[in-house]
Amino acid sequence: MKDTLAPDPVAPLATAPVPVSSRQDGVAFRVLGAISATHLINDMMQSVLVAIYPVLQGNFDLSFVQIGFITLAYQFSASLLQPLIGRYTDRRPLPYSLPVGMGSTCCGLLLLSLAGSFPIVLLAAMMVGAGSSVFHPESSRVARMASSGHPGLAQAIFQVGGNVGTSIGPLLAALLIVPRGQGSVAWVALAALLGICILIGVSRWYAANLTSARGRTSLHSTNNGLSSHQVRRAMGVLMLLLFSKYFYLASLGSYFTFFLMDRFSLEVQQAQYCLFVFFAGVATGTLAGGPFGDRLGRKRVILWSILGTAPFSLILPYANLYWTLILVFCAGLMIASAFPAIIVYAQELMPGKTGTVSGLFFGLAFGLGGIGAAILGKLADATSIAFVYHVCAFLPLLGLAAFLLPDMRLHRART
Repeated sequence: MKDTLAPDPVAPLATAPVPVSSRQDGVAFRVLGAISATHLINDMMQSVLVAIYPVLQGNFDLSFVQIGFITLAYQFSASLLQPLIGRYTDRRPLPYSLPVGMGSTCCGLLLLSLAGSFPIVLLAAMMVGAGSSVFHPESSRVARMASSGHPGLAQAIFQVGGNVGTSIGPLLAALLIVPRGQGSVAWVALAALLGICILIGVSRWYAANLTSARGRTSLHSTNNGLSSHQVRRAMGVLMLLLFSKYFYLASLGSYFTFFLMDRFSLEVQQAQYCLFVFFAGVATGTLAGGPFGDRLGRKRVILWSILGTAPFSLILPYANLYWTLILVFCAGLMIASAFPAIIVYAQELMPGKTGTVSGLFFGLAFGLGGIGAAILGKLADATSIAFVYHVCAFLPLLGLAAFLLPDMRLHRART
């Protein structure tokens, strides 16, 4: 006789009603796959916005200052709103906000495809960013709920979808939007409709599990054995590590093609292919970092992921093209493996505040990446792109700060 008390985490998510099962202790891989796929869609659409700046500049005769305002409008809604939304949903979870957030992104892209003036472009950018600010905190909460004691693995599966989506966005813009013009952005919005369908199923699973054993175990507060002073100091260290990680990623993600063209005289297309080597390393590192954190301890993974990037980053500016590709893959793999561990470590620092932590750290990731790209771009204008890579090579050494993080396993064992 079937148990009718709890939803089945492996049921089809987008169409059929959520069936039920007695199984509460297994990792809900189908749910994790669904939110990873929608993370891919979400971040692909976000990166399309940035990738079509040249199209918008040509259509509206924009200055670089105006392009900066588009970035500001997007970053404001995508970065600053995330912690606020996460804090609110920690108190009042909103499972069905996930498809609503994706709907905001969809409407933003449709508006962008029809925009006839610069203010409308700004409004569209804010709608795209607002969708992301809803998606990340709530979907990160779903990942933790689906983890069943393996939060690092769950975060890694969730985040690797975003990495893949970010890398696809510029390619999609180059193949579809640049040749066909601004109106073709509407075709990208079709991906958002698919995401909405998937997220409706995820939201039903999420709502049904909020009061189940799975939900209570994964989301409710537990004692981590740390004082409030230790928590504040550890959060400060994590912020410093995020600075190191995202400034270095900005140097690679935004300027690596220019570095290759300047140093090795590559064509634009050849440099873009090389950039995908870096993105492949980032995706691989993200997927590996979470499970290693579950097994080895998150402090160790954070320490060796960021600090372990330093040998590759320090050699990179002096290597030939062959070794540059190997080094940039290794650097991307190492430094990206830290983020799942950082997110889960921060969630354990502030138990019961999954949405707040996820919103804060994903928001900081957006913000620091944008700030880093702007600062490094100005430095490159004032000096050279090669000088930027010599300076950024030392950023991973800030990973030494991870020694200051408390070992959560030891503190929990004492309580």
